[in-house]
Amino acid sequence: MKSTIIETERLLLRTWKEEDAEPYYQMNQDPRFLEFLPDTISMEQAKEYIVSTNKRIAKNGFSFFAIEEKESGDLAGSLGLEKIESPFPFAPAIEIGWRLAFPYWGRGYATEAAKAVLNYGFYTLGFEEIVSYAFAENHASRRIMEKIGMARDLQGDFEHPHLPADHRLSRSVLYRIKKGEKG
Repeated sequence: MKSTIIETERLLLRTWKEEDAEPYYQMNQDPRFLEFLPDTISMEQAKEYIVSTNKRIAKNGFSFFAIEEKESGDLAGSLGLEKIESPFPFAPAIEIGWRLAFPYWGRGYATEAAKAVLNYGFYTLGFEEIVSYAFAENHASRRIMEKIGMARDLQGDFEHPHLPADHRLSRSVLYRIKKGEKG
């Protein structure tokens, strides 16, 4: 399996390496990073995530790629595509999503990588539509969705099916983009 899947001006989107486990684990412990995530992960979960994600990349040609900053060689986060199945109300669908470590926020990395992944999804993998969702209060992720050309599906708001309805992160908003729309 090819290591680098997508290259942008400042980033490599690639398969995961064993040595990514520690920075990925650390990223998932930072309270700033966790503001819109339900919980931390263990080191064992980080290692399992790397193995299972690489298996999906090998099988499908996509999943959540590791984001490597070219200049430093450091893991900046993850970004990619994933199949969404039931119980999500908009399933089946292909989702684009991202998670960046706090030191990489505000640099435009998520937008840069997401535009490249949309292009990959539409023109290499042949998807006709890609969706994304965020918890309603996650304005930073929603801004990225808008910057990459996605439009909010005003009929698509939903309660996250893996969280209790009264959970602070349950209320979610849905965005969509179709192949050929400006991104």
